[in-house]
Amino acid sequence: QLQLVESGGGLVQPGGSLRLSCTPANGFTLDYYAIGWFRQAPGKEREGVSCVSSNGGGTKYVDSVKGRFTISRDDAKNTVYLQMNSLKAEDTAVYYCAAEVSYGSRCLISVDEYDLWGQGTQVTVYS
Repeated sequence: QLQLVESGGGLVQPGGSLRLSCTPANGFTLDYYAIGWFRQAPGKEREGVSCVSSNGGGTKYVDSVKGRFTISRDDAKNTVYLQMNSLKAEDTAVYYCAAEVSYGSRCLISVDEYDLWGQGTQVTVYS
């Protein structure tokens, strides 16, 4: 069964940084997958944060994280990262990565687009 694993969450003060990682749990290659990052705060629906296309040529961000978050993929390490800078209290959530088979420079920040999901990693921004 194909699964994803997120890591890198934690506690951080406002203005701090974290880097989340998304890797396959059982070694399958991410080469043919667009990867999305999503988050879900308590009592709220899961929302899209960012995505990167399978070839790395396309990225998207939700407006609330533009200029602060950067998504990237390292195909040699079979890992996708979400660098989060200038964190705010409202970024507190469980962060999930997800994968969908896709080709080229296309990716969408939509929960319904993705088939494979990780278990999530908690990010807490506190003051």
